[in-house]
Amino acid sequence: MKRRLSHHGIMFAGILAVMLLSMTACTYAPTSPTSPSSPSQPASEYTVMTVTKTDIGEYLVDGAGRTLYYFTRDSAGKSSANEAIILVWPIFYAANIVVPSNLNASDFATITRNDGKMQTTFKGWPLYYYTPDLKAGDTNGQGVGGVWYVVTPATIPPAQ
Repeated sequence: MKRRLSHHGIMFAGILAVMLLSMTACTYAPTSPTSPSSPSQPASEYTVMTVTKTDIGEYLVDGAGRTLYYFTRDSAGKSSANEAIILVWPIFYAANIVVPSNLNASDFATITRNDGKMQTTFKGWPLYYYTPDLKAGDTNGQGVGGVWYVVTPATIPPAQ
């Protein structure tokens, strides 16, 4: 007898896959600020810094070299990402922002989300990770759904 997966079964499988990707995304080694794909380097002294990639240019990463993203559906100082979204796009939060001289610490702030969690912003935009980025330097979230983008310091607009 053949059985078909129900709509709920398919949704459960999808959520399980996202959770597994989330756990995997947190297992890679930290990297150097100049080589985000080199896992043998120690973590940076910075909480946020920039790296450069040919197809993207200069973009923001955390101290371990993990790419930071913004969501175009957010607004000034406010995240619109709900619990389902942050399973795939976890929030970035750093209590203390330390940046290299090519960034301004004053461009970063902290917001309290509707769920009570703290989130770091850059020029008003809440910052996120992308769980399918499995190692430092990955930018798999660039352009996803036409609403998720790598944070580039030169081009990110002030939040509306």
